[in-house]
Order: sequence, then C-alpha cells, then structure tokens
Amino acid sequence: MRISWHPAFLPDWTPCPAVCRASTDGSEPSFLNKYHERIRGVVSAESWVIELEPHRYLDPVAIHVELAAAQGTSSPEWLQQLLLPQAVAEIGDECKKAVRQLLRHGGYRPAGRGKPSSEWLLRSASEGKLASILPLVDVGNAASLAVGVPLSVVDLDRIEAPLSISLGSSGEKYVFNRSGQEIDIAGLLCLRDKTGACANGVKDSQRSKTDETTRNALMVIWGTIELPGAAQRLAARIRQLVERLGGVCHEVEISSSGGMESLQSTSESP
Repeated sequence: MRISWHPAFLPDWTPCPAVCRASTDGSEPSFLNKYHERIRGVVSAESWVIELEPHRYLDPVAIHVELAAAQGTSSPEWLQQLLLPQAVAEIGDECKKAVRQLLRHGGYRPAGRGKPSSEWLLRSASEGKLASILPLVDVGNAASLAVGVPLSVVDLDRIEAPLSISLGSSGEKYVFNRSGQEIDIAGLLCLRDKTGACANGVKDSQRSKTDETTRNALMVIWGTIELPGAAQRLAARIRQLVERLGGVCHEVEISSSGGMESLQSTSESP
C-alpha cells in the first residue's frame, strides 16, 4: 500500500449550475454547496487495476470500498434519509442527455427499461418509492442521486481479476436479478472480470451484487467528459458517506491505452 493523490478523491463540492442544484430537507448538509474541503490523501489499492478499452466519452472513476465488518442488512437512519424525495438534487436535462450519449455511443439504446440507472433512481426517489436495500448500495444510490451520474456496486469477493471495461458484443447478455431476467448488453459499456461482463450503468449482474456479508466492494462511476468534474464530485461524495459508515476508500487504477497520465488529464479538464 502507498499513500497517493488522485483527482477523484479531492473534495470538490462546487456544483455545476447547468447540471444540478442541491435540494435537501435541512437535516443533512447541502454537500454540493460546500467549498474548500480539507484535502486528504487516500490509500492506493495496487492489487486492483482496470484495463480500459478506448472510448470517446467515458470518464470513469473506480473505488475500492473497505468496511471494518460485514455491511449487514440495514442502513443507518441518516443514510436512509438521503433516499427520500426532499433529499433529491434537481438534475438538469443537460446531465441526462450527456449520460445517454455516453451509453448510446457503442450502439446501445438507453431508453425504456434500459435507461441509465441514474434516471431510474431519480424518478423512484422523487416519487418516494426508492427503498433502502443494503448500506453500500444505499451509499451508491444516494451519491448518484446527488450528481445524476450512474455507478455500479459489485462485491470484490465475487469477481476475479483481470478486470476491464469494454463494450458488450452482439448477442451478449447476463442475468441481473434473482428472477433470472436478462439484459442485452450489446454495445453497452460494461465492467468485466475473468468470467465475463458483470456491471454497467444500467443494471449490474446478479452474480456480482453485494449482500449482507460484503466487506469489500468496487464502485465504478460511469462519468462522461461531457460533464467535467461530475465523476470526481460523485467519488468525493461516496468517500464522505463511506467514512461516516466507518469504512475506507482506496483508489483503483484505471489503465487506458494512452496510459494513466492521459486518463487523469481528461478527468481534470475544465
């Protein structure tokens, strides 16, 4: 392990006016309007590296979340409160269009039941229908609701290296729930492990989902260069919530064909 700096973990709560505006009930701080947070280092988990297939729009961030004990079945009250209608940020159309453009670029059609998970979360939470699931899932959902960008949450003990991000091939599918329903992932950006595709910005695979025994999870933020800084704000929010749960966030390297340096410069572009 080594202490390092990564732009995705530098707290930056400055909101993008064209993308979203925070709206809370006052019980929690308006995190998107907090400025000048204290900069802190993060531990780099060198054992996990994600190979990235070149993509025109993708601006990803990956986080290894480590808890002191199994997450259990129930989220604390403060976390459940972040899933209520009054805690939902107002997400602009520019954000939704940019996310759909990201998913559409490979030929996938992000509409109907195949729309981005961030849109599904926003609608469900706004209608008061977003239920608490598990602590780490709730962390991901609450953070995604704040920024309007989709993310995936997978159990690191249920997947196996090597990890990569690439487009789904023609006819490729995987099961995404306990009922055995499948999603066609042709043309859709997906996280892959040794077995195959296991997560994306629409629905994660059933085989890689967390449960009450999960202590180590991987969160992949499906950011886009069309929303500069959004993935980094989402990562910072995840880190804040995980720390409140008593956990730790580790940086996960994402290696593109242009190298890590070029990937970071894309993430930091104004």
